[in-house]
Amino acid sequence: MLKYLVKRFAYMIFVFFIMTIVLFWLYSLIPGDPAAMAIQHLKDQLHPDEYERMYLQYREMYGLDDPVYVQYFRWASTFLRGDFGWSRYYKKEVIEIIKTPLQTTITYNLFVVTAVFLITIPLGIVSAVKKNSTFDKIVQVVTVVGYSIPSFIFALVFIYIFAVRLGWFPVSGMRTPNFSGTQWQAFLDLAWHMGLPIIALTFASLGGMTRYVRAAMIDALALDCIRTARAKGLKERVVILSHAWRNALLGIVTLMIAFSMSLFSGALILETMFNIHGMGKFLYDSLRNMDYNVTLTMQLFYVVIALITNLLIDLSYGLVDPRVRIDK
Repeated sequence: MLKYLVKRFAYMIFVFFIMTIVLFWLYSLIPGDPAAMAIQHLKDQLHPDEYERMYLQYREMYGLDDPVYVQYFRWASTFLRGDFGWSRYYKKEVIEIIKTPLQTTITYNLFVVTAVFLITIPLGIVSAVKKNSTFDKIVQVVTVVGYSIPSFIFALVFIYIFAVRLGWFPVSGMRTPNFSGTQWQAFLDLAWHMGLPIIALTFASLGGMTRYVRAAMIDALALDCIRTARAKGLKERVVILSHAWRNALLGIVTLMIAFSMSLFSGALILETMFNIHGMGKFLYDSLRNMDYNVTLTMQLFYVVIALITNLLIDLSYGLVDPRVRIDK
């Protein structure tokens, strides 16, 4: 196991290093001038000569006139020291401005992931056990419709029903303007505002996960070991939960871990619709403002998350099924 982990960590470091080169090179090819963007608001206030001097100073300060490889090594040397750079748009350290959207994204995604697992796993198991029944056919139709409809359609429908017609939730935002109260009241106000986005994201994620769990359980229930377990007189509950579910889990665990790691990923369209300052909207705004230190840091953060996800999936195979060896 130790030898395997050492190899995987070496592989992860190598992939991360290659991705830093690829991403930095791609961002260097994006049309635009970050120096001009940084002082665009001063163009009408300064004399053309003063504006030109300031523009040249910013290009020198950002090192935009240096070759790409020089810019990369300068950025990489600071990045490896834990210094993620300075946000040219927000005028703050990158690590400081990422904390708030990351915390927001993790907060609402934690509820979404929990709700999706609590609904889809029992629903998929029951649907597989009652295959071709009326209940299964209804679930199949609903999940196909849910899987086919984009998440923003769910958002629009829920906004109309729960915010416009019933008035149970606010249309958008994360907090009531000029809110004042205790910490508990502030939490309740946040939960009230985040309720509608969480419901929309949860419903948008149910279809695919339910169908995957159902398909995996149907395959597991068709195994010879399940027939043997039933022939031995084991209770159906034991056969389904102890034998069939464990065999189905090897295929489901990949999707479960990958979906769980989506805690750190934002939903651009829904965050924009509900005016939530999460990772998706934050990344989009940073790209639009050519704040490349922020976007590079966020992209590499997602690279690390992807590498860790793959490692966890491989390790989980050995835990779910001891026949799968992970020490080679």
